[in-house]
Amino acid sequence: MLAAALLFISGAGALIYQVLWIKQLSVVVGIDVYAVTTGISAFFAGLGLGGYLLGRQADRSTRPFLLYALIEAATALLGPAATITLAHFARPFAALQSHAGLLAWLPLFLLIGIPALLMGGTLPVLVRAVSASHLAITGGKLYAANTAGAIAGTLAAPFLLLPLLGVQRTAFFACALNLAAALAAFRIGRSGRFVVEAVTESSTFLPRQVRLAFLLYAIAGGVALGYEVVWSQAIVQFLSTRSFAFAIVLATYLSGLALGSFLYAHFGARIRDPWTVFALLIAGAGLIALLEIAILGNWLMAWQSDLEHALRAVTGSELLAMCGRFVVAALAIVFLPTLFLGAAFPAALQLASPGGNPGRSVGSLLAVNTAGGILGTLLTGFLLIPVIGIISTLGLLAISAGVLGIAAGSRASYRKSRWAILATCLATGCTALLVPRDELARLLPSTRHGGKVVFYQESAGGTVAVLEERMGRGLARRLYIQGVSNSGDAMASLRYMRLQALLPLLIHRHEPHSALVIGMGTGITAGALLAYPGLDRRVCAELLPAVVEAAPLFRGNLGITSDPRMRITLRDGRRELLQNSEQYDLITLEPPPPSAAGVVNLYSSDFYALARSRLAPGGILAQWWPLATQNDEDSRSLVRSFLDIFPYATLWTTELHEMMLVGSLSPLTLDVPRITARFDHPAVSAVLSEVGIRTPAAVLATWMTDRSGLERYARGFEPVTDDRPGIEYATWVRRGEFTRVLPRVLALQSEPPLVGASAEFRLQMGAERQTLLDFYSAALCAYQGDREGWARSISRVIKADPQNAYYSWISGETRP
Repeated sequence: MLAAALLFISGAGALIYQVLWIKQLSVVVGIDVYAVTTGISAFFAGLGLGGYLLGRQADRSTRPFLLYALIEAATALLGPAATITLAHFARPFAALQSHAGLLAWLPLFLLIGIPALLMGGTLPVLVRAVSASHLAITGGKLYAANTAGAIAGTLAAPFLLLPLLGVQRTAFFACALNLAAALAAFRIGRSGRFVVEAVTESSTFLPRQVRLAFLLYAIAGGVALGYEVVWSQAIVQFLSTRSFAFAIVLATYLSGLALGSFLYAHFGARIRDPWTVFALLIAGAGLIALLEIAILGNWLMAWQSDLEHALRAVTGSELLAMCGRFVVAALAIVFLPTLFLGAAFPAALQLASPGGNPGRSVGSLLAVNTAGGILGTLLTGFLLIPVIGIISTLGLLAISAGVLGIAAGSRASYRKSRWAILATCLATGCTALLVPRDELARLLPSTRHGGKVVFYQESAGGTVAVLEERMGRGLARRLYIQGVSNSGDAMASLRYMRLQALLPLLIHRHEPHSALVIGMGTGITAGALLAYPGLDRRVCAELLPAVVEAAPLFRGNLGITSDPRMRITLRDGRRELLQNSEQYDLITLEPPPPSAAGVVNLYSSDFYALARSRLAPGGILAQWWPLATQNDEDSRSLVRSFLDIFPYATLWTTELHEMMLVGSLSPLTLDVPRITARFDHPAVSAVLSEVGIRTPAAVLATWMTDRSGLERYARGFEPVTDDRPGIEYATWVRRGEFTRVLPRVLALQSEPPLVGASAEFRLQMGAERQTLLDFYSAALCAYQGDREGWARSISRVIKADPQNAYYSWISGETRP
């Protein structure tokens, strides 16, 4: 069917734009969950308004294919224009918000809402073009085709387009889809094959049955989008923070809608009591959504592992293997309820279309459903989840779906149907009462291995948990955000986090008085600033309030949340720099790994340029570089983006798995007497000695290389930019990649540019450096299962430095 093919293209283009705009909004508004949600609402508001207005226009048109061509041509113009504008809108938005407050959101709403308005008109216009009778059947099939295109766009953007083309060229690809659809529709419209009579708009007064159908479907839209918000929070601990995972979940959600709509359209002509079917679909979706959460357990992780191993054995691809895990989780939690919700659209269309105005019926139904969806999203994300939690919110949504089912069932033709609907609702209520509120906390990965949940909070920004686990001979705590381990307070974490803050201060060529930490996490990095005596201004930017609330549970952060010397701002790091013009002697970054969705914005050359503008004269920026979270080629791109902004760059090793890039606009000289004097302050030496850095020589032994070595490493690789965020969409980390990357980085070693160092100091630093390298050699042997190599190297380490707390602790953790 020509209309179905065109709507497939429309759906693909629309979802590509949506993926791009959501990504760009995270840069413009600073990954503030409330702001992003509000901005995305503009997209759905545009879709709903477009469906309503253009659906009415379609009824007045005699050549709806030409109208569709005009809509697609206008989208081809406005879609890329919005993308290009958003790419340059972060700074103007920050300025507008400072002076105009909420009015600053108006340009964002217009940028996203106007092209979305056009997109919202495509379905009702083409339904009008081809529907002669059985509007529910035609509408259901075309809705399925449009949603199938949306699935294709959802998957193509992260898996293919963004890695290859970047943001703006992906927008032009979507533009090409719009133009292709416009040209095809124009040729069809000019052929005269689909000329229809204009429909005179019927009375604005709608029968009671139709008004009830519109009302119920509007509320159903709120419930359905509420489910999506809840699922986005509940499913993450069975996934990862990679963009691929979220794309697969969204594609599964859309697949359920498409298949459900298609199935109803296929069997719709046989349905004699659509009120009963609509009621059972809505109530059944709520019950199934709740039951799937209630029965979650280790079986899901086992199924995920089975499919992962099978796909890896067949394909040899880590990415496909991990995507298999995501598909299992999405099918188990999301697919079945959305199948029911998808079928509800043609069912509602059957109830709400008394005839005469197909364009208006489809457009109006989509409009009220979208309006309800926006309201449901805002209420669920901003009110219900923060106040009553994920499980209770899901129960409330399911009960609301049951009430909708009862309301629709009151119109059912058969008494037995009403009893079936009532039984479904009673089952929903009982299930809602039986599911524990901490169901998701009990399913966190570490709890399966004896971990104990000591903190758990659900909010619109994500779930935050702290688990206590046995590590080696003692206990340690780990921070989980969205079900994914982010950091902890074990010895390895203490070491690299304290060095992340204190090493740049120790080597600073001036006397530092101010420092900004981006990303609180466990608070250890920011807390280390409290040990440095010369700072007058200490600031930490953290996005999630729950992370700040959990910080006192971690050892080693020196009481960061209760110390008046530390100012904590609840903002994303990029937003902090855009909205605050303060300058700092040190900016140190410890965000999540660069492969996590949205975080690449804090590793791009665009971000480094912004951070550079906030450095005081002689200031330095320290960037955490986790070696194990991305492949070697992605790390080289990360380094390239850093080198493109900072003319003077050095590399330091802060822990076995972590490196630190230090950049500045002026040469870095390692003045040994100055560094020694700073290290000798009791508070500084105490916190560093706890992690195995007991002398100034041990500090400088972590030096790796200068710019020349980093240039060799990054030569020939493209930088990470806001427009080309390749790391976020890179393939999965290869097995054993860490044991390949670490030796390559260690091979970059050069002699540090020491000033004022005695011969004795140089000998001491050389000994510290050799011990550190022996330790890394031991760890690599452990990773490779070489027991003899590990024993030889670790015995040299312990013999050379038997009192080193870091070596002693880690040696127990890495023993093969």
